[in-house]
Amino acid sequence: MTIVGERFRRTDGEPKARGEAIFGVDYLPQGTIHAVLLRSPVPSGRIVGLDVSAAKAMPGVRAVISAADVPDTRAGWVLREQPLFARDRVRYEGEPVAGIAADTLEQAREARDTIRLEIEETPAVVDLDYALSEDSPVLHPEWESYVPTLGEYPRGRNVAAECISDPEGVEEAFEAAERIIEDEYRVQRQYQAYIEPKGAVAIYQGGRYEVHTAHQFPFNVRDRIAQYLDIRPSQVRVIGHTIGGGFGAKLDASIEPHACALSRAAGGLPVKIVNTRTEDMITCPSREDAITRIRTGLDKDGNMIARELVVIAGNGAYSGEMPWLASIALHCARGVYRAGPTRVKSFLVYTNTAPTGAFRGVNGVYLYHAVERHMDHIASVLGRDRREYRLQHLFEPGEVLLNDQVLDDAGILGEAFDAVEEAAPWEERLAATAGPMKGVAIGAAWWVTNPMPGTATVKLNEDGTIGVITAATDNGSGAVNLGITQIVAEKLGVQPEDVYVTMPDTDAAGFDAGSQGSRTTRIVGKAASIASDEVIGKIKQTASELLEAAPSDIVIADGKVFVAGSPDSGLTLGDVAMAATWSVGPIQGTGSFLTPFPDFNPGCATGLMFPSFPTPTYHVHLAEVEVDPVTGAVKVTRYVVAQEVGKVISPNGVYGQVSGGVTQGIGYALYESLRIGEDGRYQERNLENYRLPLAVDIPRVEFSPLEHPDPDGPFGAKGVGENSVLLGAAVIANAVVDAIGVPIDRLPITPEVVLKAIAAKHSAAVA
Repeated sequence: MTIVGERFRRTDGEPKARGEAIFGVDYLPQGTIHAVLLRSPVPSGRIVGLDVSAAKAMPGVRAVISAADVPDTRAGWVLREQPLFARDRVRYEGEPVAGIAADTLEQAREARDTIRLEIEETPAVVDLDYALSEDSPVLHPEWESYVPTLGEYPRGRNVAAECISDPEGVEEAFEAAERIIEDEYRVQRQYQAYIEPKGAVAIYQGGRYEVHTAHQFPFNVRDRIAQYLDIRPSQVRVIGHTIGGGFGAKLDASIEPHACALSRAAGGLPVKIVNTRTEDMITCPSREDAITRIRTGLDKDGNMIARELVVIAGNGAYSGEMPWLASIALHCARGVYRAGPTRVKSFLVYTNTAPTGAFRGVNGVYLYHAVERHMDHIASVLGRDRREYRLQHLFEPGEVLLNDQVLDDAGILGEAFDAVEEAAPWEERLAATAGPMKGVAIGAAWWVTNPMPGTATVKLNEDGTIGVITAATDNGSGAVNLGITQIVAEKLGVQPEDVYVTMPDTDAAGFDAGSQGSRTTRIVGKAASIASDEVIGKIKQTASELLEAAPSDIVIADGKVFVAGSPDSGLTLGDVAMAATWSVGPIQGTGSFLTPFPDFNPGCATGLMFPSFPTPTYHVHLAEVEVDPVTGAVKVTRYVVAQEVGKVISPNGVYGQVSGGVTQGIGYALYESLRIGEDGRYQERNLENYRLPLAVDIPRVEFSPLEHPDPDGPFGAKGVGENSVLLGAAVIANAVVDAIGVPIDRLPITPEVVLKAIAAKHSAAVA
């Protein structure tokens, strides 16, 4: 039986298609009351008055709470800095100030409207350079009192985190350079745009909180609730539901702690909170806005001999997981090219905006955009072919990185370039796009497979089916409902539809670090594989006694257990399970797995919270575009991907992830933008004016999977989900510049940006 590497239907596909799946927003236990939050209408100010007395007297109201009614604690993934409700000041538009629970949603909203909130508005810090300067107001005057959860790291004033690497030889190399190329690139925020807004149901009973939520990281929700409410994590049970998309935005708690506090205040009644789309957008942990400044020194032959990369990224008002991500700049500063001694300065700055957070590919998307745009600029200045210049500087096997991590398998990059060349020969594509308003570009990247731990329990049911108990979540990727089911089915000789994976439950399952960083299939799949090995051993031991054969002679295949050489006789898996249950006990096994960080030099940088890239993968993308000179609209006409995957577990799942990532890359490059006004408010506040890529905007993705099995991965699998978004903005932006013949230094490249660039080019020509 061959399951791994073959095409199967998702085990959760039919319930979703029939409308039977219970998403988080669908869950409504009997007796549920409904809640809303009063959120700050301004991005910065001091709370000088809050009167909730009228709200408490409104019909149907069961509870009204604010900072005065909950523990005076602060919570955070990396730094305990954020209050459950704003206490003395508000730091972003949408920050919760009070919560109201009532019998109906309409009653809760009406009661909210009666609350008298008086805020003395103060100037909002929005500009990133200004936030970093000594002239800006300090968003957190008490920042030194905040407690890190995982140890101290460099931070201060309006700097939420920083990572700085300044090795010897950088200045000397720049001084020796024949010329220096400098660029600056700016990007706006990007909303994850999941279909299902954030929601939660919480029930307080018997001194414990039970929380139902469609979340990527249930244990994170548990821990954050415990921090906010000043209780033990064991007093919180989080139960997962089908997730209507997340893309990183549902990795940390949001409104779950508020639902818990309201349930307790309402006498233990189930409390349900669901964001409106506007609430979701203005408070989402979006991909951050950022400025990337990059300069490279070249010798007389055009070789890169020195580099400096400075990043200033928007943290928003509170930190979440962002301090970890400040380190990513060190790993991406050179892209996948040898560039000589390299200085890296990465600053994460507080602003009076919603906290930023994870979005597929995190800050890699704009770092690779900057590096690859810069590479095209250098090649243009030198008059070199852009592809050939990249190949001349490409990482080689044994490449030593800025943190002293060694890439023994970096030669896969050359293979990826070859795969793209076979699909879309570069010289041929240059000729095909030589006409006006057509362009082509190519770029490359490497990336990490998140190493954090996961656990799975596999059990053989008495009817011969397989149960998998894990806190891993499937946020729509298929990592659980394709990847893990196929891995377990292959191991235990059954069909994927006979493998049932439970919904996450922090009381029933071991710890899992959530659906993030392309880790689920590799980490949890490996844990499930280890657990399956234990199950196999127990099956063989029980069957050997029933069939009077040595355990080593027992074969498990096609749902049956038999002696090698006698496939037509034997037992069903159900027979073995039943026999074991009433003799030695039920058959089950548990596995856990994590990936150690590769060796690195801890002295290479300060603030290196993400020290190295475990289980790296390698990628090359090519894009072709056409630009309408009248409207400025950009059309992506061709897109080619070569991506290293370790081993393809599910072809359907892998292609879906690659095409989905490319689509989000197209959106980031051309359309999507959460623009922040000078007053600190988002200008895009619903999906009517937040432009997402449409079906007509997306070309067929030509995909070449490169299989180099990882000895530690399940059947050799590596991470797949994040990687395909990394290069979209880079290659599309470079293709647009190739088409119009004028540089563009910001994202997204909207029609207005294109027309402005073309007009500037014409004006310069006339002058």
